[in-house]
Amino acid sequence: MPPKAAKKDAAPAERPILGRFSSHLKIGIVGLPNVGKSTFFNIVTKLAIPAENFPFCTIEPNEARVNVPDERFDWLCQLYKPKSEVSAYLEITDIAGLIRGAHAGEGLGNAFLSHIRAVDGIFHVLRAFEDPEITHIDDTVDPVRDLETIGEELRLKDIEFVEKRVEDLDKQMKRSNDKQLKIEHELCQRVLAHLNDGKDIRLGDWKAADVEILNTFQLLTAKPVVYLVSDLLYCKCLFLSCWKLLFDVYDLSFVKSESTIRVQEHGGETILPFSCAFEQKLVDMPEDEAAKYCAENQITRQVCLHCYTCMIPKIIKTGFSAIHLIYFFTAGPDEVKCWQIRRQTKAPQAAGAIHTDFERGFICAEVMKFEDLKELGSESAVKAAGKYRQEGKTYVVQDGDIIFFKFNVSGGGKK
Repeated sequence: MPPKAAKKDAAPAERPILGRFSSHLKIGIVGLPNVGKSTFFNIVTKLAIPAENFPFCTIEPNEARVNVPDERFDWLCQLYKPKSEVSAYLEITDIAGLIRGAHAGEGLGNAFLSHIRAVDGIFHVLRAFEDPEITHIDDTVDPVRDLETIGEELRLKDIEFVEKRVEDLDKQMKRSNDKQLKIEHELCQRVLAHLNDGKDIRLGDWKAADVEILNTFQLLTAKPVVYLVSDLLYCKCLFLSCWKLLFDVYDLSFVKSESTIRVQEHGGETILPFSCAFEQKLVDMPEDEAAKYCAENQITRQVCLHCYTCMIPKIIKTGFSAIHLIYFFTAGPDEVKCWQIRRQTKAPQAAGAIHTDFERGFICAEVMKFEDLKELGSESAVKAAGKYRQEGKTYVVQDGDIIFFKFNVSGGGKK
């Protein structure tokens, strides 16, 4: 009997996500010493954290929360003019520089690698600028080499972890016939083969059952990565054409080089160039002065007009998304608030982000899309258009949903 045809409107199942299933996730700033990690942290958080010209200036990790910029949130605040406004935030950790041999303890490597294990994603800062006053630990500037150095150290630490896990499983399997032990052992063998082949765990094709086990390991190379390439130049086109590492991040078809191919071999993940020097000037300026400064510095070059704009908002939003966080809104005259949750969260668990009673007594979620509210102008207009929906326990909350939860924990009809 032939299999039943799939429904045309059935949405494809999302790939299982590596990492902790939590709304309290962090991203860490990682890289070699003296590539601009702490300077970037200072800029993005506007805090005065030491950023000196010597290795291991940062020993204990610095942490801060930064607001996630969102025009949708700003629009809702304009609409409702609430008494309270609470935006989403990204928690960022500044981790000390790693060096070659970190997996074996070089340069306080074991401590720093443990700091990476404690975060859920990585901002990998790569240095593309030449500056005789700022030393490079390997004496020369080569972003591809630096990328490979850090990647290799993380893979070697993961190999060490998985090999120890295999040893433990071998001992347990001698004392037990538990099938789960055999399943985990077989997965560990595949993981080791993957890592020894020079591939990171996050780039593997893992089944849902594999991911469930892998998430208990919290491997370093399973964490999502956003590459931040730091240069001194302001112009994006000059930025892309002047350094050896030519990332095709702006879809510039003429940018072709061996380096671009090598980057693609590293997984083709998000790469954002930025100028620490330019961002440092902007961070201390009021918005109107910053806009004027940008306008006054539009100077003609052979390749284009000066086109660099502040990259910090894009970097924050990209990092937030990379660690699989989204948020829904609750909105009204009392408060407009972003409630962050991990992607693939269902309605009752999303309600639990507000209060455990909301999840425990979940009845339904009344949902409208931000786009519909903005287009139609009011909640009543959204309802009149038939676009205000009631969703049940299986509904997967989408980024930007505006939700009102109904719940009942005691029979009193609470909302």
